[in-house]
Amino acid sequence: MIIYVVFAVAALVTMWRIVAGPSILDRAVASDVLLTEVMCVLGAEMAINQHTRTLPVLLIIAAVGVFGSISIARFVARRDAPSA
Repeated sequence: MIIYVVFAVAALVTMWRIVAGPSILDRAVASDVLLTEVMCVLGAEMAINQHTRTLPVLLIIAAVGVFGSISIARFVARRDAPSA
């Protein structure tokens, strides 16, 4: 139960950073942190209940996080590139 409370507080702080983040990069990092927190909660739940049923969900969340980070990095790189 303590694990869930700690992750809930961390998720609230992360959601605040997503909403109030001054830049898109701050929001992107916060969304990655939120996805990581969700993955940790699912992993803790699997360890506590001794099952692996949610492992495909973990893999999908990891893939979405990686592809989202790459997309945002490419968008910011194009936007910041000097025009010729």
